[in-house]
Amino acid sequence: MGSLLNYVIRRALFAIPVFLAVSILTFLITNAAGDPVNIVRLGIRSITAAQLEQLRLFFHTNEPVYIRYFYWLSDFLRGNLGQSLYTGSVASRIIPWIGTTLELQIPALLLALGIGIPIGVYSAKHQYSKGDYTITTAAIFGISMPTFWIGIMLIIVFSYYLPWLPAYGAYSAYPPYWWGSPFLDAIAHLILPLSVLTLVSVATITRLTRVNMLEVLRQDYILAGRASGLSEWKVTYKHALKNAITPVLTIVGLSFGTLLAGAPALETTFSWPGLGFAFVRAASTLDLPTVQAIIMIITLMVLAANILTDLAYAFLDPRVRIT
Repeated sequence: MGSLLNYVIRRALFAIPVFLAVSILTFLITNAAGDPVNIVRLGIRSITAAQLEQLRLFFHTNEPVYIRYFYWLSDFLRGNLGQSLYTGSVASRIIPWIGTTLELQIPALLLALGIGIPIGVYSAKHQYSKGDYTITTAAIFGISMPTFWIGIMLIIVFSYYLPWLPAYGAYSAYPPYWWGSPFLDAIAHLILPLSVLTLVSVATITRLTRVNMLEVLRQDYILAGRASGLSEWKVTYKHALKNAITPVLTIVGLSFGTLLAGAPALETTFSWPGLGFAFVRAASTLDLPTVQAIIMIITLMVLAANILTDLAYAFLDPRVRIT
């Protein structure tokens, strides 16, 4: 237990330099976009000189850039995500955005694992069959197609030609609700964007599971297990899959980051009110404090996902705990 705890602590410490590097790049790039005081002045023509001076003091624009960075980082670490240039406190709005984004991301990953791993195992056990060719072709299609393009195609088919599902939003603001109730209405809004994310993740997980299973199924201990009379199900799922699944965990952690990185495109396509959609709106209006906060929150989410992935490694493979 102690070695496992030390391992987790080491992985968490490794994340600190990454967080600091991203914070520096984020601050420098967003500040290069312009002075927030000037942005406010251009957007609000009637602002007074006294109000401008208060804004300069608030954003510390009279200080050198490195001093402003430390002010900003200190505020962020204390939970102060800053003030939007247009809508007030960012912290008061960030929690609903995170919840709505995770409402898509987590079910998509769970569904992708539940679908992709069995399909990958089947494809590996039936290598070069028609089913294998069909699965690998579909996986290549899923990996190659941009999420926003798949989303647009689904909207055209299932919302325009076949008006079965809503094309945008996370819920209906007022009745009539889809399928008769607010809960079913939320499910109806979730189906199309969730389908897109699941398809993209399933394609990646299926291909990786297939490749690893093909390698493991050729190992001597698998042949010995079959020769000793173990059932094919036990050989495949208890022994082969257990050793082939570890690299898939890496993809799960990376997929979470990839899905978050693609969230602006997908959430904008479906007008899904999550972090990605909020990021696009903030960037289009040069709402720099909101952009900074969203980038750093996504960074923390990705780092947390990677630490959890490492923790899953330690549970599945005891050798990891002492490396």
